[in-house]
Amino acid sequence: MSKRYPQENVKPYDKEGSKAEQVERMFDNIAPAYDQLNHTLSWGIDKSWRRKAIGKLLPFRPQRVMDVATGTGDFAIQAFRVLQPAELIGTDISEGMMNMAREKVRRIGLEGNISFAKEDCTALSFPDGRFDAVTVAFGVRNFEDLDAGLREMHRVLADGGHLVILELSEPQGFPMKQLYGLYSKVVIPTLGKLLSKDRSAYLYLPASIKAFPQGEVMTEIIRRAGFTQVTFQRLTLGICTLYFAVK
Repeated sequence: MSKRYPQENVKPYDKEGSKAEQVERMFDNIAPAYDQLNHTLSWGIDKSWRRKAIGKLLPFRPQRVMDVATGTGDFAIQAFRVLQPAELIGTDISEGMMNMAREKVRRIGLEGNISFAKEDCTALSFPDGRFDAVTVAFGVRNFEDLDAGLREMHRVLADGGHLVILELSEPQGFPMKQLYGLYSKVVIPTLGKLLSKDRSAYLYLPASIKAFPQGEVMTEIIRRAGFTQVTFQRLTLGICTLYFAVK
């Protein structure tokens, strides 16, 4: 039985339709502007966050990797270049985002190394123990059922496999908390509307971050899904959090 968490009730648009349906529609809408917005809103720091997350896997040399909520494929591409796995599959519910990813991968000549598949993270089509590592960068707060998504990622991991999650979070200390509050209420929605023409998507972003369980609370949720050795690390004064766990 899955527990309900506040962010599961935060949706991008009106109340009609499930969160998963609305998130899919949102990402299809903003896919063309997503990369530019992502790097602009994070001042480009998101690249260093990804490097740190991938670095957690480097000592284990995983050969079969799945990147959940892969979006436009930035994390998948970076992970492949560093880890050089035999297989890397990016999964997402948005074909619009993955089409951008496929074009990006084709452009840099990695289409034979990285593949993409439309998947519901709460009901993955892969068999038990299929992957050595599962990664999620900035996607878990969009899950309609967080517990089910974590259980599925646990199921498809091989024994001893690793889970890496990067997620945006709210800083807690002064003055970063106050600065972030202003940035999330004013700058993010304004830039979102200017660059993507979808202001709702970038009102949803700070609302979903605010509602998402963080730090110790999130590590306990990951542990309840069956993972062990669960740790977390706050990055850039708490704007982002890195979670690491073992099956």
